[in-house]
Amino acid sequence: MEINEQVGRALVQRSHRGPRDLTVTTDHPRPTPGPGDYLIRVTAAGINFADVMQTYGTYGGGPPAPYVAGFEAAGEIVGVGADVQSPLPLGTHVVGTGPGAFAQYMAMPAAGALPVPSGWRDAEALGLVLNWATALAALKTSGEVKAGEVVLVQAAAGGVGQAAVRLARHFGARVIATASPAKHDIVKALGADEVLDGRRPDLAAEIARLTGGVDLVLESVGRATFGTSLSVAKPFTGRVVVFGAASGDATVTTHDLVFNHQVQLKGLHIGALATAAPPVYRSLLAELDTLIARGVYPPGTPEVHALAEGPEVLRQLEAGRTSGKHALDPWR
Repeated sequence: MEINEQVGRALVQRSHRGPRDLTVTTDHPRPTPGPGDYLIRVTAAGINFADVMQTYGTYGGGPPAPYVAGFEAAGEIVGVGADVQSPLPLGTHVVGTGPGAFAQYMAMPAAGALPVPSGWRDAEALGLVLNWATALAALKTSGEVKAGEVVLVQAAAGGVGQAAVRLARHFGARVIATASPAKHDIVKALGADEVLDGRRPDLAAEIARLTGGVDLVLESVGRATFGTSLSVAKPFTGRVVVFGAASGDATVTTHDLVFNHQVQLKGLHIGALATAAPPVYRSLLAELDTLIARGVYPPGTPEVHALAEGPEVLRQLEAGRTSGKHALDPWR
């Protein structure tokens, strides 16, 4: 049987009604790399909460349906578009971001593609330019963490959360983490000093009892924990870095910040940081290389699923039933 190499398998979002409308197609045209792009043979595509948001059309700047889902991938360079400065050789394995990652082939902007660390498998590098870069930026660029400070990591069992716990401990901080009870052992093993149920009704009071006030809060949950994050941060010196809203948007008013929560509130989106402040982003990536070399950042251990399992994995992620990194293999 003749195989048409110009089409392949992809996971397509047909509407903005959530993961239920993600479907596998076998005749997706192979993309042509545009100016500044690599053509990547995808071997592993990372799953992120932003993918869930995109299925509902709520992710800022996300594509309109229908579209090939996913935006994080690792794989082999098999083509180079025009205007790529100092391109990596064909056959180089890279990790990066770009639209249409849940497919056998994707066009990936070359400027943000990084070689997979030596000795690592492609799937083990997922999270490098998103989860770990976000955690490092939240802790250092925005959070200005210092040894001896207390750091609260909300949703610590997720991809960014696990990286943040490791890094905060490496930087000498005391780490208070929240996660569902079934995930406490996972987070504790990463080095968290205390792990609390993020849904307990007295969460703010318990954190205050344990710490007397938090120097830095990493907030990615949104509505369900945002009030707690604001209330436990130390007045004036406490920083709250917001990089997600998994439970929905939360609101804060000028009145809140003046009279109730005099904290330093900072927003973070790693893609926007890379675009607006390239030197800062490059310094983050350079520091991650050093952390890899020192063994602080070990190879990832994502749970890899077949492409057709993508909709269910996203539903589980949306419901808070996953931990760590998950990925799709578009060739399965």
